[in-house]
Amino acid sequence: MSDPTFDRLGIWNWESEDVADEIEYAKYAESKGFDSVWQGESRLVRDAMTIMGAYTQVTDSIKFGPGVTNCYTRNVALMAQTFSTLDELSGGRAMLGIGAWWDPLASKVGIDRQNPLRYMWEYCTVLKKLLDLETVTYDGQYIQVEDIELDLVRANAEPRTVPIYIGATGLTMNKMAGELVGNGTIDGVYMNYLIPPEHNERAMEKLTEGVEKQGGTIDDVDRPQLIAVSMDEDADVAIDNARGLVTQYIGQQPHITKASGIDPEVGEQVGEELGGWPASAEDIERASRLVPDEVVTNIVAAGTPEDCVQKVADYCEAGCTEPSLYSLGPNVTEVIDVFAEFKAE
Repeated sequence: MSDPTFDRLGIWNWESEDVADEIEYAKYAESKGFDSVWQGESRLVRDAMTIMGAYTQVTDSIKFGPGVTNCYTRNVALMAQTFSTLDELSGGRAMLGIGAWWDPLASKVGIDRQNPLRYMWEYCTVLKKLLDLETVTYDGQYIQVEDIELDLVRANAEPRTVPIYIGATGLTMNKMAGELVGNGTIDGVYMNYLIPPEHNERAMEKLTEGVEKQGGTIDDVDRPQLIAVSMDEDADVAIDNARGLVTQYIGQQPHITKASGIDPEVGEQVGEELGGWPASAEDIERASRLVPDEVVTNIVAAGTPEDCVQKVADYCEAGCTEPSLYSLGPNVTEVIDVFAEFKAE
């Protein structure tokens, strides 16, 4: 098999021990020719918007976006305002990855996600109109706004060309995202991690179904993807380093468990051992004994550098257009260096 090449590459930053490291990783990825840096905001750790504001001041060309923020805790007008500002600060490099969050975290802060598909449709519809500098009145099931617009009196009053990506895992969300690409509301999906490449193929079918319903084609749908990478010259060490993360997700996030392709009974057993969210380090260690190596390597690029590159290539073969690499260890720059060697000219 010939060596794979990647037309585009990105990194995913989240919860480094020192927040300043995340700034340095973004700068380093840019220096190595990477195209994007995505900022995680999945738990109550760090605010992605603050860190992305810092990116605008220390980088020159790399694009950036949250991978992903949620559509509930920032109302749609505030989200438009935030990304209008980031667009200005960066000279047009901001992107928006937006997802429907997850329980139990959402319910713990008083948010009822009873119909996330409808909520996302309405949110993205209004958001796109605001970024296009339209005056918007919208009376939806969940989103209601009246006669609002971005109030750019002194700022550059040009439409904000901020690409919008829906963080989609479930097949129904993928179909809806395809429809929103087809009608010109969004630009693509930010495909999730801790799923096997085979899930990409099923998602591609639904994306195609959705976009073609609106008269488009699958080529209209951009598909960057978050991919966890655990790299070590000793493959066993790399797999062990990824096992804890895999354990937490398959035991606590049902949409990941369903998409990961594991035996549902194993997922239930892992969840019982974890004992709810958040789990302690002791809970994770105990539950991880139920997660075999083949489960880890099915949903993580875990192993030697060669193993990792090939696994990421498998995701691209199955539909990903831009790998967004999340190093599970402290060797972030090494991961960047390895993949930079396979970047297409």
